[in-house]
Amino acid sequence: MNPIKYQFSESFAAEMDAKDSLSHFRSRFYFPKVKGKEAIYFCGNSLGIQPKSVKDYLEKELNNWADLAVDGHFHGEDAWYHVRKKSKPALAAILGAQEHEVVAMNNLSVNLHLLMVSFYQPTKERKKIIVEAGAFPSDQYMLETQIKFHGLDPADVLVELSPRSGEFTLRTEDIIAEIQKQGDSLALVNMAGLQYYTGQLFDMKAITQAAHSVGALAGFDLAHAAGNAVLKLHDWDVDFATWCSYKYLNSGPGNVSGIYVHERFAERPDLPRFAGWWGHDEGERFKMEKGFVPMYGADGWQLANSNVLALAAHQASLDIFEEAGMENLRLKSEKLTGYLEFLIGEISGESGVLEIITPNNPAERGCQLSLLIHHGGKEVFDEWYNQGVVGDWRNPNVIRLAPTPLYNSYLDVFRFAKILEQSLKKFA
Repeated sequence: MNPIKYQFSESFAAEMDAKDSLSHFRSRFYFPKVKGKEAIYFCGNSLGIQPKSVKDYLEKELNNWADLAVDGHFHGEDAWYHVRKKSKPALAAILGAQEHEVVAMNNLSVNLHLLMVSFYQPTKERKKIIVEAGAFPSDQYMLETQIKFHGLDPADVLVELSPRSGEFTLRTEDIIAEIQKQGDSLALVNMAGLQYYTGQLFDMKAITQAAHSVGALAGFDLAHAAGNAVLKLHDWDVDFATWCSYKYLNSGPGNVSGIYVHERFAERPDLPRFAGWWGHDEGERFKMEKGFVPMYGADGWQLANSNVLALAAHQASLDIFEEAGMENLRLKSEKLTGYLEFLIGEISGESGVLEIITPNNPAERGCQLSLLIHHGGKEVFDEWYNQGVVGDWRNPNVIRLAPTPLYNSYLDVFRFAKILEQSLKKFA
C-alpha cells in the first residue's frame, strides 16, 4: 500500500472523509458539546461517547423487567439467565479469542484480582512479577496487595521496567532480556497491552513467548487496547487478560469489564479461584448443593449473575463493532492517527512547545498520541479545551489525544490542527 501524501488543507481532509467507508458510523453517536458547540472529541481513551442505539437497548430490557419481572430470567427474547452469551461473538472477535475463552463480567480491578488468585501462585524459588514502570494505579495497587496477600514484600518481588535513559518507551528486546534474566525466579509477566501514558502498544506475542520460555505465565491489562488494536490473544498463547468497556468500547461510564482465559485452563477445577454461584456448573446450579464445580472456560470465573442493564448498553456498542469490523477500524486508525501526527509535525516544527512521546511506528501504537508539553503546561490544554478540543491531561505535562476511527473524522483532525496553529503563537 502506497503511503498517503497528507496535506494540511480542509479540502484534503474532506476528501479523505468522503473516501472513508466507515464515515457513516459517526452519525450513530452523540457528540458532547463545549460552550454550546459540538466538541472535537479526542478522549475515547478515557470515555467513549454514547451510541444513539443505547436508549433502545436499555428500553427493551426495562420493558422486559416491567412486563415479566422475575420471569424475565427464563422467558422472553434473550432470557437473562443466558444473557452473558450474547456478547461472546463480538468479544471473541475483538480480543482474537474463542467464544468460550471470554465472558463479560464485573469491573476491571475486580477481574484483575480474581485472575491473580488463579494465575499468581508464588513459590520460594519462583515469585517475581514483571510490570512496566508507571503502570496505571489499578494495576499497581492490585499487584502490591496481591503480593502482600502471599506474605511477600513488593520491593523484593516486583520488577518494574523503565525505558532507557533519554527514551520514553520500552524496547521489546529489553523486555525480553529482563524476562530471560529473571529466568526461573519469574512467576508472571503482568503488563498493560497498551501503556496508558505513552500510548505504546506492546508486542504481546513476543512477550508471552518469552515468558513461557522460562516457565512463567503472561497476562495483560487491555483497558487501552480492547477496541483499539487488533488482538490475537488465542493465537499469541496469552494466558489471561482483562479489559474495560467504557473507553474504546463505548459502553458507558464504569460499565462492565470482561476476562479472557486461554482454553488450556478451560477444564482446570484444580486451579485456585474465588468462586461464586454464577461460575458453578450451569446444569447443576439450581440444585443449590455444596461443592463448587466450575463452568467450562472463562465462564467458570464468574461470581454473580449478570448485570442485565449494563450488558444491554454494552451490546449496543458491540453490535456496531461487529458491523464495522476490527480490521477495518484498525486500517482507518493508522491513517487517521498518521494524519494527526503529520499535522502536529507540520505546525509545531522547531517551536519546542510539544513533543510526541508515542512511538511513530503504527505497529507500536493505537490511535492515541501522547504529547509532552515543554512550554505552557496545563495552560495549553485549557486553551485547547476552550476552543472545543476534548483531550486528556496527565500530570506532570502530557496531553493525550485519541482520534478514534469509529466516530472521529479527518475534518476533526484538521480543525484541531488549526487550533494548534493558533495556540503555538501564544505559547511558543
